[in-house]
Amino acid sequence: MSARPNDGERVPKDQPVYVISVAAELAGMHAQTLRQYDRLGLVTPSRTRGGGRRYSAHDVELLRQVQRLSQEEGVSLAGIQRILELEHQVEALQSRVAELSVQVEAMRDQRGRRVFAAGPDGQIVALRPGERPMRRPAGTSLVVWRPDL
Repeated sequence: MSARPNDGERVPKDQPVYVISVAAELAGMHAQTLRQYDRLGLVTPSRTRGGGRRYSAHDVELLRQVQRLSQEEGVSLAGIQRILELEHQVEALQSRVAELSVQVEAMRDQRGRRVFAAGPDGQIVALRPGERPMRRPAGTSLVVWRPDL
């Protein structure tokens, strides 16, 4: 059996909750097919300490997609594996683009708000308008110069 949420609770899509028989029923296929897909690396469920497979809602959706590609589109299992790899790459790239977009926006927000100056050690430092670089602390050394020596 599977762990089912109480009324009103939502289970995250990637939380492994379904045993293989329930996942197979939800995906509309035989449990042996799920084992084969696992061996091929098409759909890799989580494992319990005892080695039992636990499928998430995302895994079940993926099983349905594999079945559709195989049966309706006539794609081989090797082709399906390549399609899934490419989809994963696209998702990773989209995530990276989103991260970089946030960074670009942050930099645009800072544009025109920074001034560059030489810091006390001679290095270039970024400052806000009106801000001054930190001064080098005054030394406590005293030098006496005697020109007639």
